Amino acid sequence: MTTLLDAPLDLAATCRAMARRARAASSRLAIAGTLAKDRWLHRAADTLLARQTDVLSANARDVESAHESGLGAASIDRLRLTPDRLRSAASGLREVASLPDPIGQVRESRTRPNGLQVSRVGVPLGVILFIYESRPNVTLDAAALCVKSGNAVILRGGKEAIHSNLLLHRLLAESLEAEGLPADGVQLVGLTDRAAVGHLLRMDDLIDLVIPRGGEDLIRRVAAEATMPVLKHYKGICHVYVEKSADLARAEAIIVNAKCQRPGVCNAAECLLVDAAVAEAFLPRASAALAAKGVELRGCPVTCRLVPTAKQATESDYDTEYLDLILSVKVVAGMEEAIAHIDRHSSRHTEVVLSNDLALVRRFVARVDSAAVIVNASTRFHDGGELGLGAEIGISTDKFHARGPCGLLELTSYKYVVYGEGQVRE
Repeated sequence: MTTLLDAPLDLAATCRAMARRARAASSRLAIAGTLAKDRWLHRAADTLLARQTDVLSANARDVESAHESGLGAASIDRLRLTPDRLRSAASGLREVASLPDPIGQVRESRTRPNGLQVSRVGVPLGVILFIYESRPNVTLDAAALCVKSGNAVILRGGKEAIHSNLLLHRLLAESLEAEGLPADGVQLVGLTDRAAVGHLLRMDDLIDLVIPRGGEDLIRRVAAEATMPVLKHYKGICHVYVEKSADLARAEAIIVNAKCQRPGVCNAAECLLVDAAVAEAFLPRASAALAAKGVELRGCPVTCRLVPTAKQATESDYDTEYLDLILSVKVVAGMEEAIAHIDRHSSRHTEVVLSNDLALVRRFVARVDSAAVIVNASTRFHDGGELGLGAEIGISTDKFHARGPCGLLELTSYKYVVYGEGQVRE
């Protein structure tokens, strides 16, 4: 197993050597059996729990450094590992093992009039470069999904999680070797030098896809520099619209969950839209429930009149992904104004409508063009695990190849396999 901590001074050559090893490993993983991949996932889960003390110790070093460097509370929350989070991560590895293997899966089959048998068969993408920040549990999710889908992965986590990621990578690579799979199928860029990323982004001859997961600045840099396709979303400006027929008690619980359960993630709500017909009844009660969780409201003039503690919102507030206990609020005249606001300000990630009017719900679902549109439930359900994909490697707001949570299927492509009996084209 190799990390760039062992790299010589020629960083470009070292990055290329890493990519070459990943390409060689991807050829082996592409034909690895489902049983071997699933055994590796279970072994990795067992090892993670058996080495819990070591993992938490490494993570504590990262958290301590994060406090010293002034990292924000939301970022530290994403960085921190706990026994519960490790148990959840181990369960995630086992859940990926339980999912159908997409490699070799016949997705479509037909026989042509001339007797040719045509099938569309799932294949891996090849080598994936995954660049991410803060959350070390994502190291496990990414490795699990890539290997199960027959891909090799090069992991480049943020410097704030370096000790956690180094140890997690070691456990994953050792488990691969123990199951007869190539340890180079999961590699870690162990240097925090940003130049390493730049070198890797230019290796489209060896790397098939790059997935950046983190702040908007990181993702825009990757999208600008990458010579291979990029699977991404820039930010998560997620809306919750309370339509006038909504159950207001249920709406209150949903907006509190969408904003407060984990405010520092991309599927947390950032904007609340409230129908004017129910604003007077809903906003005071919702604001009290949100205030009890420490949420600051930034609202339109009507919001500020109904909720005196709210601050006046600026136009830029409606374009901001806070990733914090801050929520922008706007009272709208009805669904058309709500949709117009979403069209103008959404990042096309997740939008929620809370309504008991089925006709209006159908109109909202048809009109709103985001990766996920959710009816009468929290934005927080736009997640691979919650939607039944197992883990996810990220959420895409693009429209080509993959959209929404990217799990096993989204990390594959397909090829046509054609069987004939001597047919020639006339």
